[in-house]
Amino acid sequence: MNVIFAGTPEFASVALQRLLEAGFNVPLVLTQPDRPAGRGMKLQASPVKQCAQSHGIAVSQPRSLRLDGKYPEDAAEARAAIEAARADVMVVAAYGLILPQWVLDTPARGCLNIHASLLPRWRGAAPIHRAIEAGDGETGVTIMQMDAGLDTGDMCVIERLPIAATDTTASLHDKLAVLGGRLIVEALEMSSCGGLPRTPQPAEGVTYAHK
Repeated sequence: MNVIFAGTPEFASVALQRLLEAGFNVPLVLTQPDRPAGRGMKLQASPVKQCAQSHGIAVSQPRSLRLDGKYPEDAAEARAAIEAARADVMVVAAYGLILPQWVLDTPARGCLNIHASLLPRWRGAAPIHRAIEAGDGETGVTIMQMDAGLDTGDMCVIERLPIAATDTTASLHDKLAVLGGRLIVEALEMSSCGGLPRTPQPAEGVTYAHK
C-alpha cells in the first residue's frame, strides 16, 4: 500500500517509524513548518520531518491545506504533492492542521487517524493530558476513519490501556505512542485485505465492545 503520513510531534514519529518497519511504502510526509526552539530559538524540524528525512522521504510543510484560505499557494503545492503520491490511504497522527474535504477524498481509502483516547471521550487536542487531569482509570488508542467533524468519524480499531497510579503525561504518552504504532499497522493490514471494520461512535458515556 502507498501511505501518505501526516503528523508532527514525537507521538506521530513513533507511528511513522513503525509503518516503515512494517514495510509500507510512504512516498510523502506532511508535517508542520519548522518552528523556533531551544535557547537560540533556531528553526527546528519536527520529529516527523526528522524521521522522514532520515529515510529519504519527500516532505511537504504547508501552513494551511485550505485552497481558499490564507495560504492558497501552500495548499495548492500540497495538493499537487498529495495527488502525485497516488496514495491508497493517508494516516494522520497529531498533525495540527484541519484536513479539508478535498484531502479526505483524495486517497482511495480515505484518511485514518491515530487518536490517543477511547473515543468519543477526549475528542480534540491534548487527549493524554485531559485523561490524566480528569483522573481517568483507563485510556487507549482509537484508529478512526476521518470525516469532516472533529474526531467524529467511525471507529475501526480500538484498544484500552490502564492508567497506572504512577503514570504521568510523559509516561502515558510513550505507552500510547507505541500502542498507536502497533494498531495502525494492524488497521492497514486489515484494510489491504478489505476487512477493516467501521463502527459509528457511541454517545458519550456509553459502554462499547473493545479489542
